[in-house]
Amino acid sequence: QVHLVESGGGSVQAGGSRRLSCAASSRTYSAWCTAWFRQVPGKVREGVANIDYDVSTSHADSGKGRLTISKDTAKKTLYLQMNSLHPEDTAKYYCAADTSRFGYCIVGVGPETEYNYWGRGTQVTVSS
Repeated sequence: QVHLVESGGGSVQAGGSRRLSCAASSRTYSAWCTAWFRQVPGKVREGVANIDYDVSTSHADSGKGRLTISKDTAKKTLYLQMNSLHPEDTAKYYCAADTSRFGYCIVGVGPETEYNYWGRGTQVTVSS
């Protein structure tokens, strides 16, 4: 069974920084593609970034240069470093895992349907 638990959300002022974490519980973590998505009420879940088994990454244009994905395989933890935050970054952030591609990610972050495991999310609110 795969469990993903996000943490690190909260309130921050525009221009500030935040680091999100996602702890995974599974022996096969190193063989996953993992990703961050975000969602605001009434909108579809938007891909932010993903990272594959050999630490190759893809970042969506909306956060490129400000939102950076990384991971610590030994700790089975995924991170999203968020810098220069904008009010438009306010959303609930989810981590996701695709365990079906032997650690490879699809090209680009992809739609949420590409990922088969999800955390419950952590809210980030950026005030102006």
